[in-house]
Amino acid sequence: MPNGTTASSPSPSTGPAPVETEGAAALVDREGVRAGVDEALRAACSSMADELAATHPDGDPLVRATEELLAGGKRLRAAFCYWSWRAHGGEPGDARRDVVLRAGAALELFQAAALFHDDVMDASDTRRGRPTAHRAFAALHRAAGWSGDPDRYGENAAILLGDLTLIASHRELGDALADVPADVATRARGVFGRMQTEVTVGQYLDVHAQVLPWGEDLDADEERSRAVVRSKSARYSVEHPVALGAALAGADDAAIAATSAFGLPVGEAFQLRDDVLGVFGDARVTGKPAGDDLREGKRTVLAVRALRAASPTERDLLLSRLGDPHLDEDAVARLREVLVRTGALRSVEGLIDDLTERASAAIGTARLAEPGATMLGMLARAAVERAA
Repeated sequence: MPNGTTASSPSPSTGPAPVETEGAAALVDREGVRAGVDEALRAACSSMADELAATHPDGDPLVRATEELLAGGKRLRAAFCYWSWRAHGGEPGDARRDVVLRAGAALELFQAAALFHDDVMDASDTRRGRPTAHRAFAALHRAAGWSGDPDRYGENAAILLGDLTLIASHRELGDALADVPADVATRARGVFGRMQTEVTVGQYLDVHAQVLPWGEDLDADEERSRAVVRSKSARYSVEHPVALGAALAGADDAAIAATSAFGLPVGEAFQLRDDVLGVFGDARVTGKPAGDDLREGKRTVLAVRALRAASPTERDLLLSRLGDPHLDEDAVARLREVLVRTGALRSVEGLIDDLTERASAAIGTARLAEPGATMLGMLARAAVERAA
């Protein structure tokens, strides 16, 4: 850490988090899931604070930045894990309930790590209505008048924040699994490990896709876009949390694998909803400036399907303006109009509906316990029908 930082240094302020949809919030609150996960996260952050303070007080802003990002989470991943555990036989009075809640906290910490890194890679300005960590730390640098490049300092701090929260997620899961049967712990670690590998590879696939020729082979473009959706987001957002809950309930390998029939389509629909909100969402609700995905030039299924149906003039507009960081509101509005006029928005909404129905059918044919099965279905709807 640079000299001159102190424990009393101002925290990189990030302001209030956006309001969640009431439906999702109410579902996550059931059986005390949010409260239990939040308590585990508080304990994890407290442990991190003690460890960093013992290392050097200059590390204090790292803890506060972690707490601020974690405070804005919806806890949907943790809820999918918990209700899958219930659907596979877990009971509220079971001593293993605390293990599941701590596993949910590990999922939240892993997501925080992914977000810290992703925001640097995407050069994002805001996250959940607050400045992203690298922007907040750059502002802290400027306000304090420290030497060197503020932006480089902010990026370095955010990368290290991602590393710290990744370490914390490993510790949380490892400590939670300390006293469970060996076969359960092995399966749970296997799910968590696969999740981390796939997200990392998915991030690379996303970076790689952005540099390839685009708009020439639309079938290949859409296949690549959906592969990124599945590996970077769908599996760690829903599929793996559901599989982790099953593993913690003592499900065997076949039963854990079977959860993919539900978890993967919901996860893909979840990310497709994010892609729609990234263009058409209300910034006051999403916490992210409307149109940022257009400025970043994200090669989403939404954009590919617009290209597929575009007139020559619309195609030229899409290919020339997507990825322009200087798009003003009028240009964003014109691109939105193309996405609507070509039927791309309607098409992606239809795909979200199809994926959700596929997941619902999978739940209907699976032999899962209640109320877990019903809650998984309700969480799926909340995940894909949300406004933020």
